[in-house]
Amino acid sequence: MKTIDIIEETYAALTANKVRTGLTMLGIIIGISSVIAMVAIGNGAKSSIQSSIQSIGSNLVIITPGAQRTFGGGPSAGRGSAQTLTVPDGQALQTTITNTAGVSLDVSTRTQVTAKGTNTNTSIVGTTPSYSTIRNVTIDEGSFLSDSNVTSSAKVAVLGPTTRDDLFGVGSEALGQVIRIKNVEFKVIGITKSKGGSGFTNSDDTVYIPYTTAQHYLTGNQYLSEIDLSASDASTTTQVQTDATALLLARHHISDPTQADFSVLNQSDIIATASSVTNTFTVLLAAVAGISLLVGGIGIMNMMLTTVTERTREIGLRKAIGAKPSDISLQFLTESVALTFTGGVIGVILGAGIAYLVTSLGIIQTQVSISSILLAFGVSAGIGIIFGWYPASRAAKLSPIEALRYE
Repeated sequence: MKTIDIIEETYAALTANKVRTGLTMLGIIIGISSVIAMVAIGNGAKSSIQSSIQSIGSNLVIITPGAQRTFGGGPSAGRGSAQTLTVPDGQALQTTITNTAGVSLDVSTRTQVTAKGTNTNTSIVGTTPSYSTIRNVTIDEGSFLSDSNVTSSAKVAVLGPTTRDDLFGVGSEALGQVIRIKNVEFKVIGITKSKGGSGFTNSDDTVYIPYTTAQHYLTGNQYLSEIDLSASDASTTTQVQTDATALLLARHHISDPTQADFSVLNQSDIIATASSVTNTFTVLLAAVAGISLLVGGIGIMNMMLTTVTERTREIGLRKAIGAKPSDISLQFLTESVALTFTGGVIGVILGAGIAYLVTSLGIIQTQVSISSILLAFGVSAGIGIIFGWYPASRAAKLSPIEALRYE
């Protein structure tokens, strides 16, 4: 049987009942489009999370106070809020740890900030000049904090653009203006460039002040909320993390690392963990969407079995004039694959369209990968072969005499 004959017969068979053919393909279309869209959303979420983590700094090692483990081995509920890191700890890290591009001492809180009859609840970060380099904070207007500001506990502040807009109006001139934090006046000396973000992680909605000023006027103690170290390059990040951990264990007189009263996080580890979580959710979403592919495959098998029954006399006639069982099997298998392949093409286009719509609506940035498209086509062809094989085999095994007698 010639290839052109198979194609013509397949086209004629599938277009003979367009409504049934369309409804049969619908399961494949929905399944493929769902898989494409879900994988695109998962990839977009993964990329967005990685970008957000990378935007907070380069080769970052973050040290936060709080016990790593509680009795029984569970995580500490007070991690990050305990008072176990001190200024001498930070100074020791600055002078002792090698292969670092900078170390910043941070005191963080969240409180109300007022200015000229306006107010906003925002993050206050007391820090050092090196923070801008370590955390990739770029100044748009004015200047960042200086060493003299830290030494003198100066009442100066650098505002994120969102905080500036909330206090003084969108795009307003804020340099030289005065804001009040817990009834203490601070002079605005700089505005940072927008980095984006949301909620408590929005660096645009932040006020930066010297950490010494934060200790004197806001927290009233000498403890730190966080110590940030930036490794000189990616290859030394793990070594910096190890050295910092060893130094703090020695300073805090702790011999058992599992009893450490601080936590040291490597930026690469954070990205790897976040990527692992998003990968798991992407696979889960794709698996749930893939169930509809199974349903679509069953629908195709059902249609092909019905077609075999309807065309029994045609099969008998073909066999009577010399058609081989392999010709009959190939014909019905081709029709099954054509159904799934066509549905797969439409499904890929629809899935990409859904992903584009999600992006254009600003819900989340999506990424349609070539691998997911190739997988979709592969799955389509596989479903066509797997679920089309039994009807094709059944057609090929029909006795020509019995088939001709069928009414």
